[in-house]
Amino acid sequence: MPHEFEVREEIALDATPEQVWEAIATGPGVDSWFMGRNTIEPREGGRTRQEIMGFPSEATVTAWEPGKKYAIRTDDNPDGTFMAMEYLIEGRGGGSAVLRFVHSGFLGDDWEAEYDALKVGDGMYLRKLAAYLRHFPGRTSAYNVFAVGPQVADKDRVWSAFAGVLGLTGTEVAEGAPGRLTVEGLAPVDGVVEFARRPGYLGLRTDEGLYMLIHGYQDAVVVEHHDFSGSADGARLDEVWQSWLNRSFA
Repeated sequence: MPHEFEVREEIALDATPEQVWEAIATGPGVDSWFMGRNTIEPREGGRTRQEIMGFPSEATVTAWEPGKKYAIRTDDNPDGTFMAMEYLIEGRGGGSAVLRFVHSGFLGDDWEAEYDALKVGDGMYLRKLAAYLRHFPGRTSAYNVFAVGPQVADKDRVWSAFAGVLGLTGTEVAEGAPGRLTVEGLAPVDGVVEFARRPGYLGLRTDEGLYMLIHGYQDAVVVEHHDFSGSADGARLDEVWQSWLNRSFA
């Protein structure tokens, strides 16, 4: 039997309502901080499409008020589950805004684990949105990676691998600390730790990229990489990160 759920989040953003709108209600904007590759038909009743690792999901736009309110509802699954997402934007002084987010719908039989993952994930992605708007204003991701590795129950092992690929040592990793991404197949690059929540996720920001390493639902290990350089070979990025996942967690 499907189980009803709701997650509510609120975040202050260093961006105007117009900039927030571009980030949440256009395909290139969503690609720059969220998962997968996205297209959005810009109207109420329009259709959205998200593709992750070749698997598409679609939704209907249920609210379209540019600069103010955007909402979608996914198509129903055969078991009656679905998800709805609502974004409410409120402008503040100094060119800033507050975003209120409501994620609701019905989850399946594994609803408790799914709900716990959503509570963590929703807050993480809103922080990622904030980082994108703060550090990459006016830019969109030329390519974004969403690579999924094995399920690994050993949280210490996962965290050690995350810290290691970012050049970090010790069990405590502080946000704002310097990091150096070194992964076979890519040139080393220096950055700053943008996100650190052990054991859930660890992220790095560089001048041309936003990286997120996630230990998520059902212990899956995930890499997200948003490239803002405009010159990256997307197929190569996918290959490099999938290879790292396979080597690190074989």
